[in-house]
Amino acid sequence: MLDRRRFLAVCSQLGLGSTLLPGALYTIAVQAQTQAPPPANTSPSLPAITPEMVEQAAALAGVPLAPDQISMMLEALNQQRDGYTAIRALHLQNSVAPAYVFNPLPQNAILQTQREAPKYGNPPAAGEPPINLEELAFANIPKLAEYIRTKKVSSVALTEMYIERIHRFNPALHFLITLTEKRALAQAKAADAEIASGTYRGPLHGLPWGAKDLLAVKGYPTTWGAGGFEHQTFDYDATVVKRLDAAGAVLVAKLSLGALAMGDQWFGGRTLNPWNHRQGSSGSSAGPACATAAGCVAFSIGSETLGSISSPSTRCGVTGLRPTFGFVPRTGAMALSWTMDKLGPICRSVEDCALVMSSIYGPDGQDLSVQNAAFNWDAHFDWRSLRIGYVPTAFVIPKPLVETMPTGLSSDKQKKWRDNYALRRASRERTRYDRTFDLAALDQLKSMGVKLIPVELPKLPYGAMATLLSAEAAAAFDELTLTGRDKLLTAQGPEDWPNVFRTARFYPAVEYIQANRARSLAIQQMAEIFKIVDIIVVPSDGEQLTITNLTGHPAVIQPNGIRENDAPKPPAIDTGDEDNIGGPGTPVSITFLGDLYQDAKLCAFARAYQRATDFSQMHPDLSGIGTP
Repeated sequence: MLDRRRFLAVCSQLGLGSTLLPGALYTIAVQAQTQAPPPANTSPSLPAITPEMVEQAAALAGVPLAPDQISMMLEALNQQRDGYTAIRALHLQNSVAPAYVFNPLPQNAILQTQREAPKYGNPPAAGEPPINLEELAFANIPKLAEYIRTKKVSSVALTEMYIERIHRFNPALHFLITLTEKRALAQAKAADAEIASGTYRGPLHGLPWGAKDLLAVKGYPTTWGAGGFEHQTFDYDATVVKRLDAAGAVLVAKLSLGALAMGDQWFGGRTLNPWNHRQGSSGSSAGPACATAAGCVAFSIGSETLGSISSPSTRCGVTGLRPTFGFVPRTGAMALSWTMDKLGPICRSVEDCALVMSSIYGPDGQDLSVQNAAFNWDAHFDWRSLRIGYVPTAFVIPKPLVETMPTGLSSDKQKKWRDNYALRRASRERTRYDRTFDLAALDQLKSMGVKLIPVELPKLPYGAMATLLSAEAAAAFDELTLTGRDKLLTAQGPEDWPNVFRTARFYPAVEYIQANRARSLAIQQMAEIFKIVDIIVVPSDGEQLTITNLTGHPAVIQPNGIRENDAPKPPAIDTGDEDNIGGPGTPVSITFLGDLYQDAKLCAFARAYQRATDFSQMHPDLSGIGTP
C-alpha cells in the first residue's frame, strides 16, 4: 500500500501541499492501487468518486455540504466526470475558441463604423540619407517612409541594415527566436520594384518589422517561446501578418516572448533590457519591446492580456498601443485568454503606433470578437476638444515605509522579517521616486492648456475577476497539463504557468460566471466615467492595468523621462515581479486611457503630449554590447 506521509511529502515538493488536493489525490491513488470496482455509470479507467473526495472538493470550492447532500450527488458527479473524458478525447487545439464571445461594449453603445482614409501628418523633410544607414536605426516611421517613398533609400538596404543589427545585438540581448531573412529580402526586393514602377502602398511599404512569436507565419516555426514547442509550425499566416504583408511591410524576425506569454524568460534564455543589461526586458512582449528599443526593427507587433505590452514598453522605453478589445483580429495568434487577449503595435512613437494600427484593425470574418468599428487616424485632429481626466489618488506619493519588528521572534524569524522589510521598503522608495515623474506629467499637461478633471475608477474586486485569465489559460493549454508536458516549460515556480494551470482546474464554473457578471458591473461603471471625460491620465502601474484589461479599454504607454543618478539602486536580482526597478539611467512611462473604440482620438492626444516633450527621442546606449 502507498505510504500516506511519503505521498503527501511528494505532493508538497510539487507545490500542492497548501491545498486539500493531496488528500483527494491520495484517496484516488489508493483506490486505483486496490482496483476497487467502479459503479456502473463511471469510466472503467477512473476510480469512483467517494463522499470523502466530494467533501474535500467542497472545501476547496468554499461550499458547505451535508453528508446526505453529498450522497445524493455521487451518481451525477460520476456521470459528469465521464463527460470530461469524452471532451478531452477531442484533443482540442489552441486555435479552437469557446462558443461565446466577450463584448466590452455597454448597453446602448454606438460604434463609428464609417471608415475614412488616414490623414497623415506633414511628411518630414527627409533630405539626403546619411552615408551610414545605421543613423536611421532609431528613425520613426514617417521619416523612414519618406526616404522609401522618394526612393532615396531602398527597402533592401534598410532591411539589410536592420538584419545586420539583429546579428550584432541579439547575442547580448536575446530578443530573436527566428530570423526570417529569406522572406524579408524577397519582400524588400518586391517593395523596391513596386515603388520604382509607381505603386506605393503607404507609410509601411518597405519598412522592416518584427512579430512576437505567437503569430503564425507560414514556413517558419511559431514557438510561443515555450520549451516543447520549439519546432511547432502552422501552414498559414496570422491575419495581422497578412495585413502587414498587404501594406508592403517587411517581416524580418520572429521575436521572443516569455513562455506561453508570461514574463521575459523563454526556452532560449532571458530577453534583456537594452537600458540595463543586467535586467530582463519584462514581458511578455519581451522581444518586440527590446528589439524596437535597440533599433533592430522599424516597429513590432506585441500582445497584451494583462500587462504584456504595458510592462515591456515601460521597461524598454518605447511606445505601446494596447487597442480596445475586439479591434484587431487575433486569428493565427496563440490564445491565452479568449476574453482578454489583444494584439497591438510597439513602436518608437505614438504616431508610428497609429500608422501601424491603421493597417491591422477590423473584422476578418474569423475572430468573432472583432467589431466593425473604424480607426480613423487624423494627425491634425484638434486634441484640445477632448476632456481629460486623471485619478488624483493614483498620483499621491506614498509615505516612507516605517515598521517596528514584532517582539518575541526567534533569531531566524528576526532575519526573515528584516529581509522582507528591506525588500518592501526598497520597493516603496522606488515607487516614491517614480511618482515624481507622474506628477511632472500632470504639470506638463497643464502647461499645454489641459484642464484636468478628477475622476475615480470603480471600486470592485478586480483581483478576484482576474482569475478568469487563469481559468481560460488553463483551458487553452489543457492537454499540456493532462499529458505532463508542462514539465518542459522552463519556469516551474508557484506563480508560473504549470502551477497556475493546475490550480485553475479547481476554479468552479459557477464562480467563473459570477466573476464575468462582476466584470459587467465594471464595464457599466467605466462607461459612466467616460461620459464625463474622453481620456484618463494614470501612472502605468497600479490597479488601472487590471481594470482596463478586464473592461477592454485601450491604452497608450509612452516614455516619460529617465531616472537620474539619485534614483534608488536596482535590486541585485530581477525577479520579474516589478517594472520600476531599472535604477539610474533607465526610462519611466506614463499611460493614457481611452474610451472603447476611440483609439484614434486617444492616439491623437498621446501624440500631442509626446510632441510637447522629447522623451520618445531617448535611446539606450548599446556601445560595448554588440558583437562585431
